[in-house]
Amino acid sequence: MRDDAFRAYFERQHTSLSRLAFLMTGESSAADDLAADALTEVWRHWDRVQAADDPAAYGHGILMNLARQWVRRRGRERLLTFGMSPGTQESRDVPAVLDVRGALRKLPHRRRACVVLRYAFDLSEREVAATLGISVGAVKSATSRGAKQLAGLLGGAVTRIDGWEAAR
Repeated sequence: MRDDAFRAYFERQHTSLSRLAFLMTGESSAADDLAADALTEVWRHWDRVQAADDPAAYGHGILMNLARQWVRRRGRERLLTFGMSPGTQESRDVPAVLDVRGALRKLPHRRRACVVLRYAFDLSEREVAATLGISVGAVKSATSRGAKQLAGLLGGAVTRIDGWEAAR
């Protein structure tokens, strides 16, 4: 019974978790690994997941935490690759052609998370707040600032992202 319930959850959520991980990291190989890690954690805490008001949001929350850790680790690796230690000075990438994934990667984690969950996953502000463990006000603020920053990075154009639009 437990195995069947988890299998059904896995089948319903795997694609969504992979897509969310891709939008948060911009890398398909990392997205697959993070989705698998998130589902492993869901299995480990299956009783809590099933008891949650929204089991899908529980899984998204796990994935968001894993993605944040991945992004931080990746940033530290880049600093060390450039021979810099965290806190000494900022590493600036050479400007490249901006695409949506590249622009999303430039947003701070919370803004990126709010923008992706609100627009790509069409979650309500309350659902995003529950997923990220923050207040609805924080979601509104981060989403507004993130959308404005994203529009600025994209030159103010209306851009389609995986079926959703980020407006000016």
